[in-house]
Amino acid sequence: MGCCNSTVVAAPVEDVWAAVRDFHNMSAFPNVIQSVNAVGDTLGTQIGAKRVLNGVFHETLVALDDDARVLRYSIDDGPEAVSKDNVSGYIGELSLYPVTDGNHTFAIWTSGWENSGGGVAEFCDPIYQALLSDLKASFA
Repeated sequence: MGCCNSTVVAAPVEDVWAAVRDFHNMSAFPNVIQSVNAVGDTLGTQIGAKRVLNGVFHETLVALDDDARVLRYSIDDGPEAVSKDNVSGYIGELSLYPVTDGNHTFAIWTSGWENSGGGVAEFCDPIYQALLSDLKASFA
């Protein structure tokens, strides 16, 4: 099981990566993310960084690869379908690739999980679609 959403952003991949690589900076998603609270002292570009999005999504950075332009995180707890009581082993990933035709960026947001009580994809897909729409709009 998992989610897969993608878009093309009208900006060079280096610019888009610079806007999303800091786990504690969600300014590229202003219409979806109203608050980001860093938890602990780990920097947003270091593995193990923790954050709370919109007061309810508790997440941990598990991988950051500047060469491959991949950010991977776990959702440790959250509302409804992504609560720790409903899902385990949830990993989300944002990957960016250059589109050489036009110097744009292909952004793909995927996620998967080990076990769930159901409803995870139905809950998460609209959120990822909104995040990618926000990312695209922030470079328009």
